[in-house]
Amino acid sequence: MVKLSVNLNKIATLRNSRGGNIPNVLQVAIDIQKFGANGITIHPRPDERHISYKDVYDIKSIITTELNIEGNPINKFMKLVLDILPNQVTLVPDLENVITSNSGWNTILYQDLLTEKINKLKDHGIRTSIFLDPNPKLVPYAANTGADRIELYTENFSIGYANKKWNCIHPYIITAKEAMNYHLLVNAGHDLNLENISFLIEKIPNIEEVSIGHSLISDSLYMGLENTIQTYLKKIYKSCKKKISSK
Repeated sequence: MVKLSVNLNKIATLRNSRGGNIPNVLQVAIDIQKFGANGITIHPRPDERHISYKDVYDIKSIITTELNIEGNPINKFMKLVLDILPNQVTLVPDLENVITSNSGWNTILYQDLLTEKINKLKDHGIRTSIFLDPNPKLVPYAANTGADRIELYTENFSIGYANKKWNCIHPYIITAKEAMNYHLLVNAGHDLNLENISFLIEKIPNIEEVSIGHSLISDSLYMGLENTIQTYLKKIYKSCKKKISSK
């Protein structure tokens, strides 16, 4: 089964827009796990505009599933994750002034940097993943860093899905297949939703985990959080069964 990790950033953004502690990020994390999600994803940025560094410590204490922490491996971030020791760290090359993550790593250019950071994480028993554009040429260099996984950056797939879903999925399929050649597992995330998640899971081989935040939280405004998580899980389950039965 493909695992569903729910990103809490939008909950923190809503809380921070008003001040105080409503909605309570910690309680939402507890509820998301209770409602069936397989993990929690958080992405603390240096300006702490959504998830704060204090949130990370608080959330760690209530995780009963898996904790995935995303971020650019600057010194402050590395100190945090080596202190927290989450199940997984996903390295993302985002700059401080971006609204949201908008590209994967150039693993050719940044191979030495990524190798250094990943070695430190793996020395502490942390599973590592590299945020990657769907480009098979980048995969061997990702593997050379010692990473356990790649996370496919799926914004272009999500944009192209409505009109050209076969064209837009092709780079992801060949990148995932290349990852298999290097014994890398595959995660996926960014702008995945109830419309496109099934197609992605059915077509991409060896996908282990999807990380979904913005769309899932948006859907929950209409559907309720528990019902939304259950709906995503049912989609994922049906997609996995369909992929298995087609083999």
